[in-house]
Amino acid sequence: MIAFPEPRPARPIWLVTLADLALLLVGCFALIEATRHQDRAALVAGLRQGFGGASEITRPKRQEPPMPLSAAMASFPTGSARPDGASGDLLAWARSAAVDPRVMLTVTGSVDGSAADVDPATGSRAVLAADRARAVAALIAPAVPRLSIAIADAPGRRTAMVTLAFAGEPVRRP
Repeated sequence: MIAFPEPRPARPIWLVTLADLALLLVGCFALIEATRHQDRAALVAGLRQGFGGASEITRPKRQEPPMPLSAAMASFPTGSARPDGASGDLLAWARSAAVDPRVMLTVTGSVDGSAADVDPATGSRAVLAADRARAVAALIAPAVPRLSIAIADAPGRRTAMVTLAFAGEPVRRP
């Protein structure tokens, strides 16, 4: 038969619990005292220095996002679906935005709501807005594989706005 040694007398459990409560109380008082200070930067610097860290906080420089998060826009004359001016900037922006395979571009056509800003053949504002979106989509479609077309719900400006959105991770086939 194996002989086990006699257990040594341990501290009573109430003493351990009392020590834990006392430590919590000290921490609570430290927290109350820390929130009373008006100069929080000095308090943080002092705590940082007390724990062996640098007293000054060095923050990394804010980096610009890898692609512009703004939208590009093409303007149109009244009642027309042919864009004004050069579209080189719009095409360059669309190419740079479509580099990320998780991005989808949406072309949203809109009208200004005036009586003259309608489709000449049908007299419809919705058809003109859709034609404007399709015209801009036709310009950028060769450079952008992920593209959708929409029309604006309410009258705004005579534009076709190209925005980018997160479309999710591309599907990986085995």
